[in-house]
Amino acid sequence: MKRGPELLRLAETVVFPGFEGKSPPDWIRRRLGEGLAGVVLFSRNIATPSQVADLTAALREENPQVLVGIDEESGEVTRLEAADGSTRPGSFALGVVDDTGLTEELAADLGRDLALAGVNLNFAPSADVNSNPDNPVIGLRSFGADPDLVARHAAAWIRGMQSAGVAACAKHFPGHGDTSVDSHHGVPLVTATPGDLRDVALRPFRTAVEQGVRTVMTGHLLVPALDPAMPATLSRPVLHDLLRVELGFEGVIVTDGIEMAAVSGPYGIGGASVLAVAAGADAICVGGEHAGEETAIGIRDAIVDAVIEGRLSEERLADASRRVCELALWATTTHRSALSRPGTSGPGTPSIGLAAARRALRITRRSAAAVFPLPAPPHVVELAPEMNLAIEKDTPWGVGEPLGKLLPGTTVTRLAASTATGGAIEAVLAAAAERPLVIVVRDAHRHPWQADALRHLLAARADAVVVEMGLPGRSDLGAVHIATHGAARVCGQAAAELLAGDTGTT
Repeated sequence: MKRGPELLRLAETVVFPGFEGKSPPDWIRRRLGEGLAGVVLFSRNIATPSQVADLTAALREENPQVLVGIDEESGEVTRLEAADGSTRPGSFALGVVDDTGLTEELAADLGRDLALAGVNLNFAPSADVNSNPDNPVIGLRSFGADPDLVARHAAAWIRGMQSAGVAACAKHFPGHGDTSVDSHHGVPLVTATPGDLRDVALRPFRTAVEQGVRTVMTGHLLVPALDPAMPATLSRPVLHDLLRVELGFEGVIVTDGIEMAAVSGPYGIGGASVLAVAAGADAICVGGEHAGEETAIGIRDAIVDAVIEGRLSEERLADASRRVCELALWATTTHRSALSRPGTSGPGTPSIGLAAARRALRITRRSAAAVFPLPAPPHVVELAPEMNLAIEKDTPWGVGEPLGKLLPGTTVTRLAASTATGGAIEAVLAAAAERPLVIVVRDAHRHPWQADALRHLLAARADAVVVEMGLPGRSDLGAVHIATHGAARVCGQAAAELLAGDTGTT
């Protein structure tokens, strides 16, 4: 077999690269004309909604049916709103509210924003069951720890998103929830038995397939009960035997970022890509960290060489290309009609995101003497952990900034693991000596330094208010404890309203 134009076109179709810049570089334009079927946008490509619409229009000048993908889960994982923080809470908050109609409505609202920006493939929702509270990469991205709850909200999200003409994506198959390693850096091990997998981790994915989800994203996970040798992304027993045959999924299987160390470490980016397509993946997502043309060409050529050398069948590659093209046709034909539908928020009403964030708040008053809402502008200390690579490190979060707008005179200190020293804690206490103290934590149960700082602060100020913006831990801390069940900007806004005694009508 020779390296002919048809073989190159097939290989080109299955590579979904990222790129640098707020407009398409020349190499992306050229490659779209040569057969590239999809691209992935990251926050580095995004400034404003109108700019994204211009960018995607430029892409469609080269290929009218191009798939434009994005990782827009809402909440903590946002690309469209990375600069200012999400106006919609994440999945965990929606699971706490447990109103599938709300979840569907919010996803449809988000889908409409994506469609207006020209995006037609969204790598969400997370269908992972967060059964391990110490999970370093899923957490608030999951609807919760109950497989039935996750299944019904994943289905609602898919209905809402796809009603807007944007393909949804259930991830990270076969389930990233019961892990303690971040696959950006290593290979997570899932030790569940086959029975446990089917009862817990796989249940939301089965429901997603039944709901008609258009794409499923693989997880770079080693699941010995399914394949003792290869991570799921590279495993035929997982992708073909389980997802295709047993679950009956007929849509596009897309990989998580193929440059992630869990798969590229042992096999290289090109080698992992070949193994993924051979296992049953249809699209290779790349470009979060390696966004140049050389990487995309390297993957394409590795796939072509594998076919020529007999390590990958041309039939499997053609099948992958066909599925990608069918998805592109679906997205193109449904996009226009979806845009004609009205949005969900009318004049004078709160946005669907803020309404959801308010409903997710839970408050525990531990002291009858607690003065709440706050009687005066407080000093706010925010304990900020280092986030995983799925979450933009500079995305705004917290309570201090929105509270300052409601209670002018509010002051804020933000501490990280490296700066939360004894001296820094004493400085916070001094700043709050004559005023209320609000302590904001984020996944304090996973970060000993946060627990230590919280203990030190509460020993001196038992009247402090504690706001938990991560997974809920102990609710018996502080005179008043507020759980937001999310760290998105809108979650901080909802908590600030509560602290300030603002009923929040806009």
